[in-house]
Amino acid sequence: MKIDYKKELKHLYNASGTVSSIEVPEMGFLMIDGQGDPNTSQEYRDTIEALFTVSYAAKFTVKKETGLDYTVMPLEGLWWMDDMIQFSTERKADWKWTSMIMQPEPVTPTLIEKALEQSRKKKNLPALGKIRYEQLDEGLCAQVMYIGPFSAEGPTIARVHEYILKSGHKLSGKHHEIYLSNFQRTASEKLKTIIRQPMS
Repeated sequence: MKIDYKKELKHLYNASGTVSSIEVPEMGFLMIDGQGDPNTSQEYRDTIEALFTVSYAAKFTVKKETGLDYTVMPLEGLWWMDDMIQFSTERKADWKWTSMIMQPEPVTPTLIEKALEQSRKKKNLPALGKIRYEQLDEGLCAQVMYIGPFSAEGPTIARVHEYILKSGHKLSGKHHEIYLSNFQRTASEKLKTIIRQPMS
């Protein structure tokens, strides 16, 4: 039996085209920090390779030790600028980011260390040394499903922000995206991305 945590956590990894509120619980992630335009940054490409390499190593270690098999979760990203008022899709070179992949409950910090060691033995990946395991607790958020190219996200992000402000809340935390499509194999107009913004 193979567990698909995207389905088990459907309320967190699916969304409608209408902006809505959601309470996001604390979850564990593999994370790497960086800065710059993801479309042109070699650092960003190295980061994605390292995160998936270790996530798959963790998955196979869990299966070997417990018999549990599961689907590796999708890539996610936190994006921000020091002054979030200036945060804009027109200024991606100035963006700071944390790329991350959620790790289900069977994956412990000890198991992550094993997965990292296995990955180092198999591949010499420049971003492996930057990986950390960290809990993220976003709490109350607004989110929506966006379908289309990353370059055209702006109006949808604005809708999320407007929803938060009109509901009497304010933006808090970092702009969060969950990439449900493989953007190397999917036409840009069909890319599915959950856009999420914490609020207080």
